[in-house]
Amino acid sequence: MKSQIYPEEDLFNPPSLFTFACKNAINMKEEQNIQHTCVDCGTQNCKFKVRTYPEFCPTTNLKDEDLQWALERYEEGRNHDIMVASAEVEFEGYCQWTRIQEIMEFAHKIGAKKIGIANCIGLINEARIFAKILRANGFEAYAIICKVAGKAKSSIGIPAKCEGIGAAMCNPILQARLLNEAKTDLNVVIGLCVGHDSLFYKYSDAYVTTLVTKDRVTGNNPAAALYTAQSYYKKKFGV
Repeated sequence: MKSQIYPEEDLFNPPSLFTFACKNAINMKEEQNIQHTCVDCGTQNCKFKVRTYPEFCPTTNLKDEDLQWALERYEEGRNHDIMVASAEVEFEGYCQWTRIQEIMEFAHKIGAKKIGIANCIGLINEARIFAKILRANGFEAYAIICKVAGKAKSSIGIPAKCEGIGAAMCNPILQARLLNEAKTDLNVVIGLCVGHDSLFYKYSDAYVTTLVTKDRVTGNNPAAALYTAQSYYKKKFGV
C-alpha cells in the first residue's frame, strides 16, 4: 500500500514537518475545489451492493426522471438488441476472446453482415488484416481511409503549419458519409486521431465500436501511459 503521508519520491527523505504541513494545506485546498464523482469513489457499491455509498454518489443522488429517461431509451430502435448482445458477448467470452473476436460475435448477434472500417492511413496494414479476418469469417468488409478525397488541410482553414507533418487532411465526416451510403451494418474504428474519431462517431448512421485507439508513442496502447503515470510519466503528467 502506498504511503498516505509522504509523496512516493520522498519516502526515504521525509520532508520537515513544516514542509509537510504546507503541502498538506495545499492538498486540502485543492481537495475543496474538486467536485467529486465516480472516479473518487472507493466502494463501487453500485456493483457490490454490500458496501456504503459515498455522499457524492450519483446513484444515491439520482433523479427519478433521469433514470427513467435512460431506461426508456433502451427500448428505442435497436438499443435493446445492442444491450442484450453486448451483455451476452461479455458473458460468453469473458477473459477468453480478443476484441477482434468479440466484435465478430457481437456482429453475428445483431445480424450485422457488412462491416464498415474507418481507419487511419497509418494503420492501413492493421485494417487490411482485420478486413481479411472479417472476410474469412463470412462478413463483408468495406473500408474508407482517413485521407479520402485528399484535400489539403489549409483548404478548410486548418493552419498551414499543420501541413508540416502531411498536407492531406483527415476527413472523418466524409468517411462516415461514404460508409452511410454503403449501408454498413456496423462500423469499426481503427486508429482515427483524437477528435477525428469524435466527428466520425457523430456522423455515422450505423452503430460504431473501436478496435484500435491510436497512440503514436505507446504503440497504440494508450493505457500504458496510465500504468506508468506514477513512475515514468509522473512528472510529464504533473501528478
